[in-house]
Amino acid sequence: MDFIKGLLAEPLILLFVILFLGSALGEIKIRGLSLGTSGVLLAAMVFGHFGYQVSPVIQQLGLGLFIVAVGLSAGPRFFRMMKTSGIVFGIISLLIVLIASITTIIVSKLFHLSPALSIGIMTGALTSTPGLAAALQATGDPLASVGYGIAYPFGVLAVVLFVQLLPRMLKVDLSEDLKKKSGPIRNDESPEVITIEVMTPAINKRTLKELKINRNNSVVISRVIRGDRNIIALNDTVILVGDRLVAVGLPNDLKKLSKGIGREVETNTANHDNVELRKVTVDALELIGKTIKDLELRRTYGVTVTRIERGGFEFNQNSKWRLERGDILTLVSSKGRLDDVEKLFSRKKWTVTNIHILSLSLVLLLGVFAGMIPIHFPNLGTISFGVAGGPLFIALIIGHFGRLGPIHARYYQPSNQVIRDIGLVLFLAGAGTTAGKGIVEVIQQEGFNLVIGGAIITVLPIIAGFFIARKLFKLSIIHSLGALCGGMTSTPGLGAANQLLDSEDASIAYAAAYPFALISVAVASQVLIFFL
Repeated sequence: MDFIKGLLAEPLILLFVILFLGSALGEIKIRGLSLGTSGVLLAAMVFGHFGYQVSPVIQQLGLGLFIVAVGLSAGPRFFRMMKTSGIVFGIISLLIVLIASITTIIVSKLFHLSPALSIGIMTGALTSTPGLAAALQATGDPLASVGYGIAYPFGVLAVVLFVQLLPRMLKVDLSEDLKKKSGPIRNDESPEVITIEVMTPAINKRTLKELKINRNNSVVISRVIRGDRNIIALNDTVILVGDRLVAVGLPNDLKKLSKGIGREVETNTANHDNVELRKVTVDALELIGKTIKDLELRRTYGVTVTRIERGGFEFNQNSKWRLERGDILTLVSSKGRLDDVEKLFSRKKWTVTNIHILSLSLVLLLGVFAGMIPIHFPNLGTISFGVAGGPLFIALIIGHFGRLGPIHARYYQPSNQVIRDIGLVLFLAGAGTTAGKGIVEVIQQEGFNLVIGGAIITVLPIIAGFFIARKLFKLSIIHSLGALCGGMTSTPGLGAANQLLDSEDASIAYAAAYPFALISVAVASQVLIFFL
């Protein structure tokens, strides 16, 4: 025992023993459920109870890495959703967090729990590690970690059981329900290709640039068929009556265009001018963060982008979308021109990862500085976002733009995952050993109250969130469950929702709601301190 105690006295050995045992605990599955990385938190709490402590510097480093990775990943999606119908899912997640916050205040007063313990229970009920990080920053009390560790397992289990049992209790055909109540997610999001014969005299002898066909819709003209010739559609291409335009876009937009300029005809597959479609993957570092409009592919190369595939979903091209590494673009042009553009997009290859240390360091530095800035709220006092909120705010902004000066913020997705996972386990190891010091005493004093309080803070937002999505916003059940999982930041819940129906709709709703919940839980964790 003395030998083992001597080994654990070495900081690095202690850290890696906690990571090993916690990871092993997290991989144990019971009926398909596991603790995942939260196993590290529980293992660390055991070591903390016996007096071992991971350095606070390690904890802060892990927190910074984890928060920045989350912000860079959520940034591109977060601000785009603010401008689209996806804001509905953001509102749902915000209301879930608001209900959880109000419930936390009531539970705290009812059971006479300390502010740190109450906020920790809320972040555990919402399974939000960034929320825990913000709670620790705001309270400076390790009891927040105790509350999180106690409430987290029930928070995970409650969402999964709700998602699995609700459709059975309602006895609803999810496929039929999805067709009747699709909500803000359109079921026709996959672009189609049609050929339109020009019959309107007003269009005769005008260029595509003058016609502004795709100004307010999704349609892109990829080719112009004139007789037996295929002409690549450029801005200065002149359109004549009798031409057949090969158009790519969403079905509703294509129908409107077809009625406006002529009629839909059968597409002629003959291709005498060697015009072809090609899928190209965005790989070049210098293109990441730029928009399709910035690249001027039509003007410079005579190439048209018709579709974008990102994260397994295909969208019609939008000239204002900023490119991310791994995006797959569908291009139309001649073989030689496509060869040139393919070289442009694959100018620089990465073998394993493309983490840019200079950029990562700058984002962390700016984030820490931003977190130190005091912000005054009338009647509430002055708060700062700390190491949790500051880096998250900066990472969201830089992640949205992709590249600001010397900062490159769009990493290959596995690279971002590496940063996030390493940062998370380092943070949990530090937070767990700190929380473990007093966990036994807290459970002995508040045991029953903690369990009941955590259950209330978990169950009420789940029920309320579903009814808000279903009744207020009239969403389908599968979209409601996806939004609920995003609002509760429950990835295991999403896994259960995806098994209910062979569809990506739950994942889309989750992706739209998750960034809002991620940020709002972190903010609520800091603001609640003034109400408890």
